[in-house]
Amino acid sequence: MVALRIPMYLCFVSCSLSYVDSVRYEPTWESLDSRPLPSWYDEAKIGIFVYWGVFSVPSFHGEFLWWDWKGDQPVKEVEDYMQKNYPPDFTYADFASMFSAEFYNPDQWADLFNASGARYVVFNSKHPDGFTNWPSKYSFNWNSVDVGPSKDLVGMLADSIRRRTNLHFGLIYSLFEWFNPLFMQDEANGFQTDDYVARKGLPELYDIVNRYKPELVWSDCDWLANDTYWKSKDFLAWLYNDSPVKDTVVTNDRWGIGCWCQHGGYLTCADRYNPGTLQKRKWENALTLDKKAWGYRREAKLEDYLTMEDLTQLIAETVR
Repeated sequence: MVALRIPMYLCFVSCSLSYVDSVRYEPTWESLDSRPLPSWYDEAKIGIFVYWGVFSVPSFHGEFLWWDWKGDQPVKEVEDYMQKNYPPDFTYADFASMFSAEFYNPDQWADLFNASGARYVVFNSKHPDGFTNWPSKYSFNWNSVDVGPSKDLVGMLADSIRRRTNLHFGLIYSLFEWFNPLFMQDEANGFQTDDYVARKGLPELYDIVNRYKPELVWSDCDWLANDTYWKSKDFLAWLYNDSPVKDTVVTNDRWGIGCWCQHGGYLTCADRYNPGTLQKRKWENALTLDKKAWGYRREAKLEDYLTMEDLTQLIAETVR
């Protein structure tokens, strides 16, 4: 069983400087925030998000189904759905073997993205469920090669896009993982320990950059801890100074509590951010075609989706 994601359009305003120089950046926000964005981002205007993973199998309630089923405050609608459709001993992990990606055709995707008029594509590398869409050796076999598709979904799409188009390729990476024991222990310790970051988070960030060379690193799910815990400044200093994409990479602002709308490459501030006025820094309107979710929902109604008129208006309001 496989469910396709609906691509999510992403628009932004271009302003301020648009070159990258040879300055070395220090692991401080003052230094990191001074880095100009690479010129390609000024010129791209519109991109596409693709959010796809294990949650695509149930395709119900959106991408946060696991948390809304087994998290601190379970949602009755989700509990009822799972009870009605799956046996009592069924777990979220059981969805992984059903995530076959049997119709995955990255060449076709690349051609479609290119024909759309978008200029960059950002693909989900890891959701807060911890499942990685590449063969991460830090994932404890919870990845798309060792279970489910038996494919490097990230690598295949990166290859197709670069081989068939001139689009820029980026990756989304969720910092926290809801039920990872390492993260849960750090959280219980008030984030005074950082075993999860040291053994999972940072190694995977370095891995996807070195392995796939994304030109956009879109960090997400950072809001439970500050940037010191995530070691965000250290990672960004490496990314800007020494990584294989140091001259071309763009980042967002989701690097820990207090970073949104303040620090990073460009500002997202919140999903569907549209301030209505020109800002001093570049910003991005990260919006979804489904008004309620980033992941596909089988129960979505037609009125839950943006119309072509809605989308055109949002693009016109955002790209100036």
